[in-house]
Amino acid sequence: MNDETREPFKRLFFALDCAPALRRDIAQWRSALQLRNGRPVPADNFHLTLKFLGAVGVAQIADICTAAASIRTPGERLTVVLDRLDVWRRAGALVLAPQQATPALLRLVYDLEQAMLPFGLEQAPREYRPHLTLARDYRASVPESATPPGFFLRADRFTLFESHKGRYRALAEWSLVDHQ
Repeated sequence: MNDETREPFKRLFFALDCAPALRRDIAQWRSALQLRNGRPVPADNFHLTLKFLGAVGVAQIADICTAAASIRTPGERLTVVLDRLDVWRRAGALVLAPQQATPALLRLVYDLEQAMLPFGLEQAPREYRPHLTLARDYRASVPESATPPGFFLRADRFTLFESHKGRYRALAEWSLVDHQ
């Protein structure tokens, strides 16, 4: 197959974005860990993934946005407490995660998964584990922290992002809050 017959695609995922102040606070907290392992994720890329779509044909993006817009949202802002530092050994990732995911977050993820089923984008569904990645290629134990994590990611919208050359760009977003 030559390049002219291949459809252009984008690497896409749905996520809750971080406010600039939260990005700064998490980055400062991470720097206090004095990591000597892994590649730190740029603070501009901090987010909480809801659903990874992978390589999506450009022609499908409008339909994906329509499907995302049809999701019944919680009607209020979501708050995710990032209060656990963990290492995912298989993924080689140092992550911040909630001790307990809220039902509203899990419902949004489930609804997104259901809305994306017709597109056949993911081969093997995985159990959803909410997290914010601090470092990739991390091959050490959980670092000691003088201050335990206790960050509040507050989101009033969810976003479809494109991942391109290590940068994330918002393509579309949908409100989680009811507007009367």
